[in-house]
Amino acid sequence: MRIESLFDQQTQQIKIAVDCIIFGFNNNRLECLLIHRGAEPQKGKWSLIGGFIGNDEDLDEAANRVLFNLSGLENVYMEQVKAFGKANRDPRGRTISISYTALILRSEYDDDRIEEHGAKWFPVDNLPELAFDHVSMVHSAITRLRRRVRNTPIALNLLPEKFTIPQLQALYEGILNESLDKRNFRRKLNQISAFVKLDEKDMSASRRGAFLYTFDQDRYNHDQYFNL
Repeated sequence: MRIESLFDQQTQQIKIAVDCIIFGFNNNRLECLLIHRGAEPQKGKWSLIGGFIGNDEDLDEAANRVLFNLSGLENVYMEQVKAFGKANRDPRGRTISISYTALILRSEYDDDRIEEHGAKWFPVDNLPELAFDHVSMVHSAITRLRRRVRNTPIALNLLPEKFTIPQLQALYEGILNESLDKRNFRRKLNQISAFVKLDEKDMSASRRGAFLYTFDQDRYNHDQYFNL
């Protein structure tokens, strides 16, 4: 009996890309940065910021390059989310895309630069129609973010170094898309030694002001406890 080869004799023509789901927090809402496509395929639609990886690039290097070219930001928190590889996902040919989540502090973002690239922030609960399978990428990233923020401090990348408890609670409510009990939230926060209360107040919201907090990464590395 003839044993057929396990390998196709034709060379595979597969491209690998990265797509960045860039989240920011503004006006108590989680937002996603999208770019308006000016060329085919799917010209005129909104899409994630992405690109093909170079022959000499690692995946993480490619994701950081794509983000830097648009924003000018370096050392941004990013993590790999999922691979998307349906055979017909890109009309230009067989393409596998690795999605990444990036969490950006909006106040450090160069809005003039993103406008030059036709990019715009959208609330995650009111996204326009997206190109390719990018809506699935966004939903996958949001699901992963909502799961991880309760037990890791990654959401703090969306806040300045000093913040108030109301600001922190608003951030979590914006990400989780649900209301949180104030007393229960404060109780959980007080159990995490890495949250440090400062002798400073934010006076912008009321005459009494609200005490500012910061997050001590060394304490977190030592205790490894986080539950909000």
